[in-house]
Amino acid sequence: MPEQTLTINKTRLEERIHKLAEIGRIGETGVSRLALSKEDKQAVEIVKGWMEEAGLAARIDHFGNLIGRLEGKKAEAPVLMLGSHIDSQPYGGRFDGVIGVLGAIEAVQTLQENSVIPDMPIEVAAFCDEEGARFNKGLFGVRGILGKLEEGELDRKDKNGITRRDALLSFGCDPERFKESEYAPGSISAYLELHIEQGPVLEAKDAPVGIVTGISGPLWLTVELEGFAGHAGSVPMHMRQDALVGAAKVIVALNDLASEDPSAPTVGTVGSLKVFPDSRNIIPEKVMFTVDLRDIQMERRNIIENQLRKRLHLICEDHGLTYTVSEDTNSEPRYCSEDIMKTMRAASKEIGLNAPELMSGPFHDALAMSYECDYGMIFVRCKDGISHNPKEFSTMEDISLGTELLYRTALKLAVK
Repeated sequence: MPEQTLTINKTRLEERIHKLAEIGRIGETGVSRLALSKEDKQAVEIVKGWMEEAGLAARIDHFGNLIGRLEGKKAEAPVLMLGSHIDSQPYGGRFDGVIGVLGAIEAVQTLQENSVIPDMPIEVAAFCDEEGARFNKGLFGVRGILGKLEEGELDRKDKNGITRRDALLSFGCDPERFKESEYAPGSISAYLELHIEQGPVLEAKDAPVGIVTGISGPLWLTVELEGFAGHAGSVPMHMRQDALVGAAKVIVALNDLASEDPSAPTVGTVGSLKVFPDSRNIIPEKVMFTVDLRDIQMERRNIIENQLRKRLHLICEDHGLTYTVSEDTNSEPRYCSEDIMKTMRAASKEIGLNAPELMSGPFHDALAMSYECDYGMIFVRCKDGISHNPKEFSTMEDISLGTELLYRTALKLAVK
């Protein structure tokens, strides 16, 4: 699509992306902007200013979400919501989540500049703590507004012992007033999210933009193994209760199970591991590690989970270990609205795109929203499929096309 035919302002969007990338920057291209941190607050404040510049009434709610609102002809009608997140992984990139928030602001600002008054209110959300990197449980802000938080979430601690409750208070939020920030059932008509793909499919298809058909169901577990500490130089190998050896075998088992069917989209990952007492010459007594298991087919994911639990039990028996497994997240696959996908297909053709359709392996704020309303997602090609890494990269040409598709989709949904 020639740049001169873009409705959205590519230059403005690019400037905002680059400016936001300076907050929490690590190295040349990386970003570390953990949820509810001082960097996150700085980013929220600057994005709030851009929302207001775009003509939105912006607020920070008690879950730490930044939400901007553009009124429509029918003030009481359910809102059309656009959004994503601006928090990052500790070793993240510039585009994950960010293009969805800044692209949504650009889409609404373009509506304003074209004197379009939507039939219903439009809201742009930068949801708090989508990543889950700091407190080991994500989608916090979006689940908050839907009244879907779980018991004990405010007591979760980060690696420095700070609870989510204390982090929210420091951010200027009041957990005692959560109810004020919840949305009534039925008050959101639809949700749209623009995001980098975080995978290699679009690049392999030589396509700048894709239409998402659904999101794989994530299962997050925390596994703790306990053995017995002893001197590394004196306890015979056959007498050891080494929790780290047991954990290593479970981790390999997860990798093997997730890899059994090369044609399946199953993925299994252990991304965090803690060892106690963590000393060179002491046999590890306790090990905690996370499990991230995903699949678009729930039955297959359940089979693998059951096989993993059986392997865990046998490995712990063999090594004289005890274990506990706690479930942090468990979601079924969620499919995008067929009506919204039809709208996206029509908008895609208008701008000369033949957007392929693909599933999302990673979860997004859209996953939580799917339980409240119809949702649709647009993916933008990213180089080599790299994400959650400073090398994450998408071109402004591709991001602009994705934002243009978001704008035209929102226009079709908001103006009948």
